[in-house]
Amino acid sequence: MLRFLLNQSLCEERDLDPNLTVLDYLRQVRGRTGTKEGCASGDCGACTVVLVELHGQGLRYRAINACLTFIASLHGKQLLSVEDLKQQGRLHQVQQAMADCHGSQCGFCTPGFVMSLFALQKGVQQYDPHATHQALSGNLCRCTGYRPILAAAEQACSQRQPDSFDAGEAEVIARLRAIAAQPGDELQHNGHRCLLPTSSDELASQFVAHPEARLVAGGTDLALEITQFHRELPLLIHVGHIQELKHIEVLGDCIEIGAGAALSDCHAMLAAEYPDFGALLERFASLQIRNQGTLGGNIGNASPIGDAPPLLIALGATLVLRQGEQRRSLPLEAFFLDYKVTARQPGEFIEKVIVPRAIASQQFRAYKVSKRLDDDISAVCAAFSLQLENGSLGDVRIAFGGMAGIPKRATACEQALHGQPFDSATVEAACAALAQDFNPLSDFRASREYRLLVAQNLLRRCHLELTQPHIATRVTDHA
Repeated sequence: MLRFLLNQSLCEERDLDPNLTVLDYLRQVRGRTGTKEGCASGDCGACTVVLVELHGQGLRYRAINACLTFIASLHGKQLLSVEDLKQQGRLHQVQQAMADCHGSQCGFCTPGFVMSLFALQKGVQQYDPHATHQALSGNLCRCTGYRPILAAAEQACSQRQPDSFDAGEAEVIARLRAIAAQPGDELQHNGHRCLLPTSSDELASQFVAHPEARLVAGGTDLALEITQFHRELPLLIHVGHIQELKHIEVLGDCIEIGAGAALSDCHAMLAAEYPDFGALLERFASLQIRNQGTLGGNIGNASPIGDAPPLLIALGATLVLRQGEQRRSLPLEAFFLDYKVTARQPGEFIEKVIVPRAIASQQFRAYKVSKRLDDDISAVCAAFSLQLENGSLGDVRIAFGGMAGIPKRATACEQALHGQPFDSATVEAACAALAQDFNPLSDFRASREYRLLVAQNLLRRCHLELTQPHIATRVTDHA
C-alpha cells in the first residue's frame, strides 16, 4: 500500500499498477488535467509537479517530471500539482506574477512553468538569476515567452510573501512523519509488483531473492521503457526510500556518495572539490531530472553517453557493489564491459561511489559538447585529470563518453602524455594517439569524424587553459 499526501488529502492506494506514472495518476485516476503531457520523456517540463519531503527538521520542495516518475516515488511524501496552489480562492504569488508579467501565451506549458517557479520560490531567499536559469532550463516554451517568464520569476522571488504552505508546514511535517515508509511495504496490481525496501539490508535480501527485478531509484531512464516503448515491467524494487543510499560524506581523502543520492544533492560536494564537475552537473539534463536521477543510476544504466561516468573514471572512482551480505570494490572503469553490459552480478547492486579528493598537483577539466546548451545529451563528454609539476606531466587519466560503446579511458593518449613536457608538441602527439583509442560511430548527434576532431580539440583546449589562461577564455561548451 502507498501512503502519501495529495496536497492536504491523505491517499492510501492499495490497487495501483506499479508501472503507473505520476502524470497518468493525476490525469486518469484523479482527474487533475492541469498537469500536461508534452513529450513523455522528461524533455519539455509541461508535466512538472512538486514533490515535498522531509529534510532535516523541515520540508524540501522539489520540481520533478511527472511523466518519468513512478507512482511508488510518492510513498511517504506530499504531491502538489498546479490545482493546489490557489490561496483562499485567489491566485498564488507565482501564478499572479505570470499573469502580471504576461508570461502565459498559448498556455500549454504554463502549469509546468508555474510549478517550477513555485519550487524555486520555496528554495531561495531572494531573486537569483542563476538559480532561476537552472530552475527553468527544463521547461520549454514554444511561444518564445521566456523574457516575461523570467520577469515573473523576479517578481515572485523578490516580493515573496508567506502563503498557506508556510502556515501549514508544521502540520505537514507531522503528517509525513506519521506515514513514513515501513519495512515490508509493497504495491501489487494485476500481476505487477513493486517492493519498497527501507534499508540496504532489506534491499540486499530482496534483490538476491528476485535477481530478475528492475531496480528503480529516480526512474528517469527506466520509465522511458514504459512511456516510449510501451513495455511492462512486472517486478520493480524501488530504492528511493533507503536513506543509507542517499548518504554523502567526506571520509579522509575520499568522498563517499550513496548510489541513491540525487544528482542535485551531489552537486555541492563535487563542485567544491572539482569545480568543472559542478559546472557539468548543472548542464546534466534539467533540474527536474537531477532532482530525481541518481549518481548510481547514471552509472548503472551503462549508457555510453552518460555524463557522470567519464568524469568519475578520470578521477579514479571506485564502486562498492553488494550482493546479499557480500561486498566488493571495483574500479569504475572495470564496471563497463560492452554496450549496456556491466560487471554487475545477478542480485548485485551499486551501494556506494567512492571519489578520491583532489590533490595539490592535480588539474581537472571536464567538457560537454551538445547541440543545445541546456537539457541535452552529450555528443562528446571529456574529462582530463592531470598531475602537473614544473611544466611536466606525471599521472594522467583521460576518459571520454560518446566515443565508444562504453565510457572509456584514452590509454594511448595517456601514454603519449605521461612523463612528457606539457607543450604543444606533446599535445599534438597525444591528439594523434586518440585515433588509436577510439573509432566512434556516426549517429544523429554527430559523425565519426566530428567526434574524433572534437575530442582532439578538447585536449588542445585543456592544454591552453592550463598553460595560457590569458588567451583561453573559459566558456560553456555547446555545438
